[in-house]
Amino acid sequence: MNGRSLAAACALLVLVSCSAREGDPKSAEKEIREQVGRYTAALDAADTNLASQVWDTAPDVSFIHPGGHAHGWEEVKGIYQYFGAAFYDRKLVARDIAVHVNGNTAWVEFYWHYTAKQAKDGANVETDGRESQVYRKTTGGWRMAHGHYSGPAMTSQ
Repeated sequence: MNGRSLAAACALLVLVSCSAREGDPKSAEKEIREQVGRYTAALDAADTNLASQVWDTAPDVSFIHPGGHAHGWEEVKGIYQYFGAAFYDRKLVARDIAVHVNGNTAWVEFYWHYTAKQAKDGANVETDGRESQVYRKTTGGWRMAHGHYSGPAMTSQ
């Protein structure tokens, strides 16, 4: 085998290896779980730069939350700014995380517990809820395209 053939064979092996890894649902699930960790860390720090590593910053992203419905990255970014101004000692903990991968899209469901102190008076805040997130595969990796959070399910008595 000459040098060119060897180089071509190595290049082909690298391409096949990368394609197999990119299409691997376990690898995608791991990356998305890491994104959920960044998502909670971004809220804890009210860090829009970190949040921009989680969210696709395209104009079609959306986020449904108790205060309304944010459309586009600029409005979604405002949620982090609000939390940064309204609360301190923020801590968002996600649990029971389920990740479902289907090709270049995925959805996540989890329950969360949030604690903080109100900036206006230092009062403790403690809430629980649930969230679903939709991710899409981009050239930069898995990015969140939609989020929807709400309080805990209400049981009838």
